[in-house]
Amino acid sequence: MKVFQTVCRQFRSSKGFSVEPSPCVAFSTSSYSCGRKKKGNPYEEVNQEKYSDLVQSVLSFRGHAQTPESLFEEDTLLYGPVSKCKRPKQEEEAKVPGNWFPLFSPERSLKPNAMSDATVPLKIPLQRNKMPSVTRVLQQTMTSEQIFYLERWKQRMILELGEDGFAEYTSNIFLQGKRFHEALESILSPQGNLKERDGNLESGYIESVQHILKDVSGVRALESAVQHETLKYVGLLDCVAEYQGNLCVIDWKTSEKPKPFIRNTFDNPLQLVAYVGAINHDANYSFQVQCGLIVVAYKDGSPAHPHFMDTELCSQYWAKWLLRLEEYTKKEKNQNIQKPD
Repeated sequence: MKVFQTVCRQFRSSKGFSVEPSPCVAFSTSSYSCGRKKKGNPYEEVNQEKYSDLVQSVLSFRGHAQTPESLFEEDTLLYGPVSKCKRPKQEEEAKVPGNWFPLFSPERSLKPNAMSDATVPLKIPLQRNKMPSVTRVLQQTMTSEQIFYLERWKQRMILELGEDGFAEYTSNIFLQGKRFHEALESILSPQGNLKERDGNLESGYIESVQHILKDVSGVRALESAVQHETLKYVGLLDCVAEYQGNLCVIDWKTSEKPKPFIRNTFDNPLQLVAYVGAINHDANYSFQVQCGLIVVAYKDGSPAHPHFMDTELCSQYWAKWLLRLEEYTKKEKNQNIQKPD
């Protein structure tokens, strides 16, 4: 301590040097006492006079109030019309059916003309058994989106027609489809009554398919049942015949709205390809079918839309059908497990 006092006296006595008492300094852990230097506002550095005219023009602008409609119109002008975004199909494409089975029979592909001499089309009656029908499989495995649109259409029709009116409407649609198929069977069958065949020409649906019938020949089957023994499902196909030189399973459909593209036919391609796969592995049929044709006829007689499915397209839909069949089988097993004994 004495040493420190001595040093202080020497400093005081030094010429031109003075020591002033310093205020007491306190330290704090508070963030406010260790304040940082304030940053300046960057807008204060802008040349206000240079841009005063621009600021004045923006502030003085009086336009129409923006609304959602006007914003959508501006977006349409800037970026074009909005297109609905579809869900990615990567997951669907990545799925591989666990119940894989070939669509075509290698044995029958070696004998494409096995039934070329047949004159009477096959008409095998459908026998009810425990196997599900193609129609049932598709109905029980519809997507949530399909169910939504179907239910919305049904509710809209009930609002317009009432419960009784809607029931009558669906009954008439079914009856028209049945008569249409009967008329086609009469026209395509060699045993059909000529007077009956001529009378059917008055039907708008028959008039609609006239340009299709000109390319149909060599009928092999009409309203005939098919059964896939391995995959365990049955169905009743409309027709097997040659269309423009290709042996096809032909599915006749009626519609009140135009369906110019195959995507407009919903699950019809799956139904048709299920029949193709079944007929190729059904012992009742000795020939092979590699193509399909969906014909959509219209009541007003306007030309029907034909949707031809070649071998490649049939193979693509076959994989989708197998997935739907697999889904149906799983649902049935789960329901059987949940049922009480």
